[in-house]
Amino acid sequence: MLHTAVDAPAAEVDFVRDVRPIFQKHCYSCHGETKQKSGLRLDVKSEAFKGGDAYGPSLVAGQADESPVIELVSSDDDNSRMPPEGHPLSTEEILTLRTWVDAGAVWPDGVDLAQLEDRLNHWSLKPIRSPNVPRLSDDDWSRGALDCFIFASLQSHGLAPAPTADVVSWLRRVTLDLTGLPPNPQETTDFVKESRKGESAYVEVVDRLLESPRYGERWGQHWLDVVRYADTHGFEVNTERPNAWPYRDYVIDAFNHDTAYNQFIKQQIVGDAMGADAATGFLVTASVLLPGQIGKDAPSMRLARQDSLDEIVNNISQTFLGLSVGCARCHDHKFDPISAKDYYAMQAFVAGVEYADREIQSPEAEAAKAEAERLQERVSQIDQRLASFVPLARPVSTDDADAEVTSVKQNVPVASKRSSILATINTDRFTPVRTTRLRFTVLATNRLEPCIDELEVFNKAGQNIALASLGTVATTSGDKIVANRHEPRFIHDGKYGNSRSWMSSGVGEGWVELEFETEQEIDRVVWGRDRQGKFNDRLATEYRIEAFVGDAWKLLADSTDREPRTDESSKAPSIWIAGLTPEEAGQASGLLKEKAELEAKIKAAGNGQKVFAGRFRKPDEIHLLRRGDPEQPAEPVVPAVLSAIGELSLPEATVEQTRRQTLADWIACPDNPLTARVMANRIWQWHFGVGLVETANDFGRNGVEPSHPELLDWLAQELIRSDWSIKRMHRLIVLSSTYRQSTQHNADAEMIDADVKLLWRFPSRRLEAEVIRDGMLVASGQLNMRMGGPGFDLFNKRGGLSGFTPVESFAGDGLRRMVYAHKVRRERDAVFGAFDCPDAGQSTPRRVESTTPIQALNLFNSRFTIEQSEAFASRVKDEVGEDVIAQIQQAYEIALNRKPSAEESSDAEPVVRTHGLPTLCRVLFNSNEFLFLP
Repeated sequence: MLHTAVDAPAAEVDFVRDVRPIFQKHCYSCHGETKQKSGLRLDVKSEAFKGGDAYGPSLVAGQADESPVIELVSSDDDNSRMPPEGHPLSTEEILTLRTWVDAGAVWPDGVDLAQLEDRLNHWSLKPIRSPNVPRLSDDDWSRGALDCFIFASLQSHGLAPAPTADVVSWLRRVTLDLTGLPPNPQETTDFVKESRKGESAYVEVVDRLLESPRYGERWGQHWLDVVRYADTHGFEVNTERPNAWPYRDYVIDAFNHDTAYNQFIKQQIVGDAMGADAATGFLVTASVLLPGQIGKDAPSMRLARQDSLDEIVNNISQTFLGLSVGCARCHDHKFDPISAKDYYAMQAFVAGVEYADREIQSPEAEAAKAEAERLQERVSQIDQRLASFVPLARPVSTDDADAEVTSVKQNVPVASKRSSILATINTDRFTPVRTTRLRFTVLATNRLEPCIDELEVFNKAGQNIALASLGTVATTSGDKIVANRHEPRFIHDGKYGNSRSWMSSGVGEGWVELEFETEQEIDRVVWGRDRQGKFNDRLATEYRIEAFVGDAWKLLADSTDREPRTDESSKAPSIWIAGLTPEEAGQASGLLKEKAELEAKIKAAGNGQKVFAGRFRKPDEIHLLRRGDPEQPAEPVVPAVLSAIGELSLPEATVEQTRRQTLADWIACPDNPLTARVMANRIWQWHFGVGLVETANDFGRNGVEPSHPELLDWLAQELIRSDWSIKRMHRLIVLSSTYRQSTQHNADAEMIDADVKLLWRFPSRRLEAEVIRDGMLVASGQLNMRMGGPGFDLFNKRGGLSGFTPVESFAGDGLRRMVYAHKVRRERDAVFGAFDCPDAGQSTPRRVESTTPIQALNLFNSRFTIEQSEAFASRVKDEVGEDVIAQIQQAYEIALNRKPSAEESSDAEPVVRTHGLPTLCRVLFNSNEFLFLP
């Protein structure tokens, strides 16, 4: 039971006269209006009695000995006594506080010198408004409502718009902006001609650019920055994440097809229910510790799980809602109305998500699986026929152990020994026997504990009746378990390879017993160390196979009649042709060839494309964690949306997918005050360099308020009204007068608005790293337009601890657009990484532009620049021949979409004649005109 203050008169101590001065003197600096260490505030009555993050109620009325504040100020321990710095409270002061608390801790209402601010009273948490579009009588500049808001704001600050940009500058700007590639000379010439027709020419250009697949590559990159996409797992080991790229391709495709933004949200949260498996790669884009990097003790595993769930909550909240919900993991949010309970309730929505690959489900994949099943039936038939060519096992303990082994069909003498033991696959055939139990005992190995990837037992019908799916139960002598790799359940799960195998706990020994659901007539056992052929250690070199017949174990086969194992054994076929009659040998060879071909097809069909998009299971039970510590669980919480903007919650029994579906629906709802605002702001930012809200990932109280709040709400409503079409938003923006302004400088305007937040001109900015690299490849004629698939290498390896050696010279796939590079987390590209390219360690809502000497050095001296300059020069010569003046003009038109001035041509001519055309091409690559958005 928590105690609260009672409003009864204190016997001797008055709060205002006696107690508050003590708090002011010793406590307010750390627990007052400007700072609340450990979540404790002592200058407001309600907060003081509520307490901080560590102890619960800090003042227990009538019980000084139970009040943490009294305990802390009177402690004899220098490390825990409060205040931590300065003089401690005097004996008299402590006595005053103790007397006050014991007397009921009377704190009168209305006497606080500070007042709690209403954190719910924040612009972004309020419903989106329908602002009136300002219509000014002297506004002959605006082309639409968007411009009206900008024009009204400019006028109110005594500013006016800049002149309209020339047609070539606008074309270069909008082409780079929407596709990340410059226009070619022919497109420039055509638009200059068509622009005389007026507005329709501009519309046609925008429509053409939005229909280009290059658009999705450009705008997909913006999104990948926000969600911190990378192709490695991060942290110290930073191993490759080989199946991350389907999510990258999904994002590009979604932008190209103008997937409605509300659907885009839903697909990334619950795409597995919407036929968009790759989309849920969004949930697991963050760094994650792999099983081998996590301690085996329970606390370490619980902490790692909490960290992985925290990343998912952060990704969802900052990407879609523009809120730092993760700041409430250890305590209530310090700025926003987000409690720790809110945080864990959000975590409960995704508590069944595991960081893992899963197979992409598609009609093509299903058809491939069906074909694989059909082919497998034929393989089973072949195995049945091949079994007749496998010599019967002759255990040494049988009476005729030394008898000559003969061909089954024709009783022709063959080799006296069966083939040697293989690490891949071994078949032991014996006279059919009826049984319900079979035991495989390992007596020796070539090294360490025995390991078997699959133990198969076939009945006379050719069916593997050892499978767990058929009800067979496996018991073992003891297990050496490595989670999800070596477990007893993998001995008969129907999957091959070391990563799904059983390992005995005994060195050089162990046994597995299989008990069938019904009595079976069996005639062979097939087993191996690793069917995939990657491992040959831990191989059983001596073994026994027994069946329980009657009331005793009967020996069926062992290793005594096999050839000794040698280094050549691994190359031997599973069936020895030697010793068979010519007819048998021909049949066996044909069957083996057919089987190999079928198995190759089955493998190709069965190896469906996987995506690192999460694996879903029964949700964890989520608790509120004191101070975010998994070892301090408090009450359980159920899935529930943020209490500041909703009341939706789900029962604890709600299944995993329904949880994510509910969360996605709530986020994508038009009534959510954040979702449309956040995305409208991102779109604006990616066009103008800075959003209407500068802190694109933080719409909370610690973020920056919008520069044009009415315009932001109008854009958000326009996004919703347009059925969440992002391409429609592009059209509104790039065809506006605001976007068509020139970059012309105005000293008077700069005095009022140096950062151009009011948009009195178009805010030019340097192009991103990817656009610079891609633009150089366009100019050189080397750009490889192939889309999708695994990324090309920027380094000599695709993941690992350190020591990444940059690739300096590129060809083939290495000349694709940079969005298709294999992105190593925390390792920037050697040349273009200097241009503020994110390293995917954290979300990058906006690339902050820097200027450093290394940028110029990289862009002028790198092998990439030199090679592309040479290719650029070769292209120019191919197009215009050896005339130097023509070469200079063509190089300018390709690189800058204009002809050189007379002065530029005059300056360039001696450079080309003396140092060669590649030198001029290199200079153009380093010019501001090439590197900046006009």
